Amino acid sequence: MRFILALLLLLAPPALACGTDTDCPLGTRIYRIAMPEGHDGTTPVPALIWSHGYKGSAAGVMRNLSLRHMLSDAGFALIAAHGVDGSWNLPNGPRTPDSTGAEEFAYFDALIADATARHSIDPARIIAAGFSAGGMMVWNLACSHPDKFAGFIPISGTFWRAPPDSCTAPASSIVHIHGTQDKTVPLTGRAIGNTKQGDVEQALTMYETFGGFGAPTAVTFGPLTCRHRRNPQGAILEYCLFDGGHTLRTEYIRHAITRLLDTDQL
Repeated sequence: MRFILALLLLLAPPALACGTDTDCPLGTRIYRIAMPEGHDGTTPVPALIWSHGYKGSAAGVMRNLSLRHMLSDAGFALIAAHGVDGSWNLPNGPRTPDSTGAEEFAYFDALIADATARHSIDPARIIAAGFSAGGMMVWNLACSHPDKFAGFIPISGTFWRAPPDSCTAPASSIVHIHGTQDKTVPLTGRAIGNTKQGDVEQALTMYETFGGFGAPTAVTFGPLTCRHRRNPQGAILEYCLFDGGHTLRTEYIRHAITRLLDTDQL
């Protein structure tokens, strides 16, 4: 009997195991992770940390099979960050007017440290991406934590109210994607409670100046019409529009990853 119990303990999964269907505990917070299909368990791989939209969740992100399959095919792990009660504690937000973002920045620091220690994630090849409120989270990370990520993909989200006067150096690569007919997060923002969503052009102008990005070049990629800039250090700032509303398509994320890969920072 003792032998059987010992064998069952040996065969049982580790207590800290986590993945697509199980939370990875992180203090009072959690995240989830999907490694590329067929991963050998040891080879370091790049990762995309995804920030969900308002009222989203890490579990909900993992149900996006299109996103998971695309990233797996590209050899990326998907790490689903998880906001408190489906929200992000961001500066100037309608429920967080006095926030500095420090709580979320500490969470992402801890998430990266835990994911790279527990899983085979290459810390030099991590992208931050997100949609809507998650896109707002990504812009704040780009401004505060450029050294933690190889690039940023904010989709349909920007700073609340207005961008900061400047950001933490060095400037990183950003591919911002947005629908021209977005009514949830319009390009010029909209008032919500005592605050307002920011103007996308203001954020881009601030970052252009901050990063020393050069003159824009107009480029088109399928449904995306883009304004492309590059700075002397090789970082890119690309602003892509599509004819549509507040929607997310996997092909847009694939495009942004491809553009970041072209910078040789991944």
